[in-house]
Amino acid sequence: MASDAPAPGGGAAGALQAALGAALLAMSARYSTGSEHAAGAATRAEELIPAALRLADADAEAFGELSAAFGLPRDTDEQRAARSRAVQEATAGAARPPRELIGVGAEVLGLARELTGWCNPNVLSDVAAAVEAARAAVATALVTLEINVRSLKDEAVVERLRAEVTRGERAVEDAAELSRRIRERVQG
Repeated sequence: MASDAPAPGGGAAGALQAALGAALLAMSARYSTGSEHAAGAATRAEELIPAALRLADADAEAFGELSAAFGLPRDTDEQRAARSRAVQEATAGAARPPRELIGVGAEVLGLARELTGWCNPNVLSDVAAAVEAARAAVATALVTLEINVRSLKDEAVVERLRAEVTRGERAVEDAAELSRRIRERVQG
């Protein structure tokens, strides 16, 4: 990411945040051995890690396809029309990884909410860190998705993506509230 290449970039960073949050939850669940829910929660959290990492790769790949579409020739009316179609298709494709990342981040948050109810109190700070990582993942996905929405002309696609933006905004708000509740619990 630190190279001069444009991808992987922010979208992949958001996906890595989701993977980190899921990893912290898997550890937290495994450390909470007294709960009957621990094994299932650890397994589900661990399943979210490769799902998030796949989205990091998908985001970088989608950016490459969008860059290629922008690089198409536009000397004639026919070329400009073909380029415009390719850019629109690639932009819609580039919206898929952040849209899916909102879902993965929301699932990490839901799992964190569940763990907060029964986890070992010694890992509450790790659960809070997972919540903050998931919040960062979803917030990053929102920005990436909004950039794509801004560039799309198909109103039906735009409306579907705006619904995902709303879902992501709610997830970010829920994460802030969950983090606040965990901090209050830690403070006693």
